[in-house]
Amino acid sequence: MTRVKRLLRGVAWLVLPAELALVVCLMAGLRPPAPVMAAAEAAVLLLLLAEAAVFLRLWRGEGLTPREAVGELVPEPVLRLAGHELRLMWSLLLWAARRRAGVGPGDQVFGHARDQAALLFGFGFVCVVETVGMSYLLGPWPVLHAVVLVLDVYTVLFVVGLHAASVTRPHTLSEDVLRLRQAAHVDVRIPLERIASASYELMFTHDKKEDGVLNLPVGSQTSLTLALTEPVVSVGLLGGTREVHTVRCHADDARSMLRAVTRARTALSPPPGRPA
Repeated sequence: MTRVKRLLRGVAWLVLPAELALVVCLMAGLRPPAPVMAAAEAAVLLLLLAEAAVFLRLWRGEGLTPREAVGELVPEPVLRLAGHELRLMWSLLLWAARRRAGVGPGDQVFGHARDQAALLFGFGFVCVVETVGMSYLLGPWPVLHAVVLVLDVYTVLFVVGLHAASVTRPHTLSEDVLRLRQAAHVDVRIPLERIASASYELMFTHDKKEDGVLNLPVGSQTSLTLALTEPVVSVGLLGGTREVHTVRCHADDARSMLRAVTRARTALSPPPGRPA
């Protein structure tokens, strides 16, 4: 089965770029010969059928869950990128319904989307203007116009989805865990017992290469700095991991969040001499 999976991935790396090249030709007004088009479509169809057959074999035959079976067939970076896009689109629905994701009963919630809203909405407006302009300019080329229109509309949804993800995925504080999030691509859980100190520290510049430090800026700023007694693992967008011992984040009401974290840490391990 391992050889079959490797073979399918190798075929996919050949077929998908070829399909993309055909799309580019069609956008440029060049129509390849009919046999070439038929062969390309047949190759894509056969690849999809083979992938479906292996998926069913892994799911039904080897007892894997559907998620595990997909993970065996699709490279992790591709799977994580697809998951990120789906979370953005789902965030739009949650935002419209005024609901939030990942907030448990009793959790304290701290929003962090306010200071980047103007920037994202401004960028979204520019994308809308660009969509209208490109639709007018590409009118004489229907295929190219359709492709660019789809990309432009998706770009607008992507930008608005970034804001929606920030709104619907706030920082949360439970009895023993502080959960810090950034849009739909960062989600770090920090046990309160690992927080050595928490302080209000407004920063507008951050060194991305600073070892062991995770910066989660909003509108290019962070306002809270957390120093940890033990590192926590941060997972990147494409699945890469690294250990961090200092986390800087931002909240709309940073001082209120700092007070809540301090109270939660005190309740978890009260100072000596005081009753628990």
